[in-house]
Amino acid sequence: MEVSPVPPAAIATMPTLLPELVQQVRRATPLAGLNQSAWPALSLLRADHTAMHLPTVYEPSLCIVVQGSKRAVLGDENYQYDAGHFLVVSLTLPVIAHITEATPDRPYLCIRLGIDTAEVAELLLASRIPAAHTSPSSERGLYLAPMSAPLADVLLRLLRLLDQPDDLPVLAPLLMRETFFRVLTGPLGERLRELVDANGHARRIARAIDLIKHRVFEPLHVPELADQLHMSASSLHHRFKQLTAMSPLQFQKQLRLHEARRLMLSEGLAAAQAGHQVGYGSPSQFSRDYRRLFGAPPRRSLGTAAAMG
Repeated sequence: MEVSPVPPAAIATMPTLLPELVQQVRRATPLAGLNQSAWPALSLLRADHTAMHLPTVYEPSLCIVVQGSKRAVLGDENYQYDAGHFLVVSLTLPVIAHITEATPDRPYLCIRLGIDTAEVAELLLASRIPAAHTSPSSERGLYLAPMSAPLADVLLRLLRLLDQPDDLPVLAPLLMRETFFRVLTGPLGERLRELVDANGHARRIARAIDLIKHRVFEPLHVPELADQLHMSASSLHHRFKQLTAMSPLQFQKQLRLHEARRLMLSEGLAAAQAGHQVGYGSPSQFSRDYRRLFGAPPRRSLGTAAAMG
C-alpha cells in the first residue's frame, strides 16, 4: 500500500528557507551517513547515492528531508517523503528504508530530531494548545506532514546555533520546544498529542514496546504483557497491530533480527552465533526468518551492506 505524500504546496511558502536549510545541513555533514551534532537530540543524515533495502529501527523522532527523497516501508505500507515534507515517528518501529533520490552533487539530506515525550507533555500543559480538527488518514505510528514556513524557520535557527557552542545549552532547548509547538499546531499534531496522553491507546502501546525492548531476548507472553498495561490480550493485540502493522510477537522477532544483523555487521559474529545470542535455538530457523525479513540470507545480505559502505 502506498501512503501518498502531502501536496508540495508547503514548499512554495518557503522559497528562501529551503535552500539555506540545504546549505546548513551540507556544512554539518562532512561524511556520508549519520552525523551527530553538538546537541544530543539533533543528528543529520547525508547519502551521496541511492540505496535500497536498508533495515533500520526508527526511534520516536521527526525526520525532515531538505533534499532528495526516501521511502520507509512498514509492513506492506510505503511512506514516500521528500524535500519540504517530514516523517513523524511516534513509536519505536523496525522498518526497511530506501533512499530513492541522491547523487554526489545533490545528496539526500535529512534532519532528525528525537522526540522528548516529557517535553511535549509539559508544552501541552503550559500552552493549552487546542486539539486539531483534522485526523490523519493512517493510524500507524508513522505519518507524513508538510513542512510549514514557521517550522522551517525554527529548524534553520537551530542549525545556525551549532556555530555558537556557548549559546547552545541555553537556546537549543527553547528551539526544540518551539519545534514541537510547530508540529503540535500543524495539521497532524493530534498524533503527537496522542503519544503523551497517559490514558490513550498510543501511550499504552508505547509502554508495551518499551517492555518488549527491555526483555527482547526473553520469551514473550502476551497475556502477561496485557496485564501489565491493564488491557485485555485481544485489545492489546488489536491496538498494537493497528499502530505498528504487526503483532507483539512479530515485533519482538523483528527487533531480534535487527539486533542479530547489527551483531554480524558491527561485531563480526557469524550468523549462527548472532542467531543464538538473540534467542534462536535453530540456525536454520534463524536463516529462514532473516531471509524473509531482509530479502536475502545473512551472508549475501551482509555482503551487500558492506559493498554499500
